[in-house]
Amino acid sequence: MKLSPFADSDPVYRADCPSRVILDQIADKWSMMVLAVLAEPRRFNAIKRRLNGVTQRVLTQTLRKLERNGMVSRTVGTGRVLSVEYSRPPLGHSLQEPFSVLFDWTIANMPTILEHQRRYDEQ
Repeated sequence: MKLSPFADSDPVYRADCPSRVILDQIADKWSMMVLAVLAEPRRFNAIKRRLNGVTQRVLTQTLRKLERNGMVSRTVGTGRVLSVEYSRPPLGHSLQEPFSVLFDWTIANMPTILEHQRRYDEQ
């Protein structure tokens, strides 16, 4: 039996529901941006260069969380120089479509939102 997302007894609204942690992770701006940058596999510094403003600490934390959740894969290269490459496994790729919709909505509505912010701030 599937419960309505609006039902008071729906477990998704419980404080201990795992969906809260997952939503917090994927809705984080850096997570979304990292997954977008990883449309092709990249090394840490290449990701950092693409994401203007992200600190090394925040990027490391974000990559670890995404890897733990199965949304990013980390591959350590074997060679004379140690190299680590990050990529999106199938679970990470599956977020591309919903993120694209959200991104397109954001771009399309940005002028309206900025106008609302301006009016609100004037009050």
